[in-house]
Amino acid sequence: MDALRVVEDPELGMDIVELGLVYDVEVDGPKVKVDYTLTSMGCPVGPMIEEAIAETVATMPGVEEVQAELTWSPPWSPEKMSDDAKFVLGFG
Repeated sequence: MDALRVVEDPELGMDIVELGLVYDVEVDGPKVKVDYTLTSMGCPVGPMIEEAIAETVATMPGVEEVQAELTWSPPWSPEKMSDDAKFVLGFG
């Protein structure tokens, strides 16, 4: 999870972990699955985020296979953001 803090949503200028976009990371030996979402279904930077997730995780020692799985369940909402992200982006 910490390694994914370098992956930013280019529209918001904040990492995807702080934004609450990463739902789960499963490690099974050399295989890593990342369940993530986007702020909206029409997010134009979705493919860039998926590629950045795969590239970032693939560079970690011992990782041979990465699966970045986009999910819409549960839907993302501002409540999923960290307190710092809420403050920076003006969400109360």
